[in-house]
Amino acid sequence: MKPVSYLDYNATSPLRPEALAVMSVVLQETGNPSSVHGYGRNARRHVDIARQQVALRVGARSENVIFTASGTEANNLALLNAGNHRLLVSAIEHDSILKPARQMGAEVIQAQRSGEIDLDHLASLLQQDTRPVFVSIMMANNETGVIQPVAAISELVHRHGGLLHVDAAQAMCRIAIDISLLGIDFLTLSGHKIGGPQGAGALILGRDREMTALLLGGGQERGRRAGSENVAAIAGFGAAAMVDTGAEVARIGALRDHLEARLQTLGQPITFFGRSQGMALPQSHERLANTSCFAAGSKNSETLVMALDLAGVAVSAGSACSSGKVRPSHVITAMGFGAATAGTAIRVSLGWQSSQEDVERFVAAWSSIQTRQTGAAEAAGGVFTAA
Repeated sequence: MKPVSYLDYNATSPLRPEALAVMSVVLQETGNPSSVHGYGRNARRHVDIARQQVALRVGARSENVIFTASGTEANNLALLNAGNHRLLVSAIEHDSILKPARQMGAEVIQAQRSGEIDLDHLASLLQQDTRPVFVSIMMANNETGVIQPVAAISELVHRHGGLLHVDAAQAMCRIAIDISLLGIDFLTLSGHKIGGPQGAGALILGRDREMTALLLGGGQERGRRAGSENVAAIAGFGAAAMVDTGAEVARIGALRDHLEARLQTLGQPITFFGRSQGMALPQSHERLANTSCFAAGSKNSETLVMALDLAGVAVSAGSACSSGKVRPSHVITAMGFGAATAGTAIRVSLGWQSSQEDVERFVAAWSSIQTRQTGAAEAAGGVFTAA
């Protein structure tokens, strides 16, 4: 079997050994965390330890961690607790926010060309209506990696007496998060984005509050989320949250920068989304260190993803939550790029197992694909242009 480079960490991360180790133990044990006998108390201990670990990572109180089955569930639970507030969401959110928000009649906050939320537009929307407001934004975009100015957004929302929900599924363990310092009322996390298992997420509360449950049944999670806890997945989530990723993020950032520099030497016009077209990136337009989203040439994203897969490189065309369907990125179009450009965008996202060899394999495969594309256009008498 030929070597394969996995460069789709924003879709899901390979399981970290720290998570696998604790899960291997828990999966061999028996016990429902709600049972009062010894087996149940042991299962509860695993959940409580993970609750403390996840809380510690984001500066929260452990009792304000609500474990869910996914980041999607956590996002839906957050929106459910918007209550009668006027709902505002940004145009670049994940579908797990956008789809329920549309059904709830949400107003949309525009994005800028940089990929950041337009703070002036948010301020204008807040001033138009004095009703209590609930604002939902992501901390770092899953497609472009652009980091939002959460502190500024929080100050603006709270100045108008509103509540702020932040989807930090992509940001956790890649940038520092402190729910109190940032003034976040609801925070979404996802275990499998950080090297934990799929099947565990969390909604973190900035402070104690009454919650309306999305799932009704038993009294699990202090009555805020019914259903027996997925003990092994939660334990793995907690273990992954405790990994010190400081040096790892710096190493991955250097790999990402090298990848982009190599692409720029290939002689093709290329657009990197969420960064300036030079190598220097203004501090106001920061991205996650692991993410590069770009477009070059005229081949659509689906064709490029398939061609790269055949070359032994796994990447994405954006969100991985569309039942395998590749469609033009709503994030990139919201940033002001045309549908044609959005339809050719590729996302490369690196992680804890990524290496220099992975980067070189991607660059070689990309170069080969683009050379074939240019050659075909020339043979047909066409003129090659960037998307």
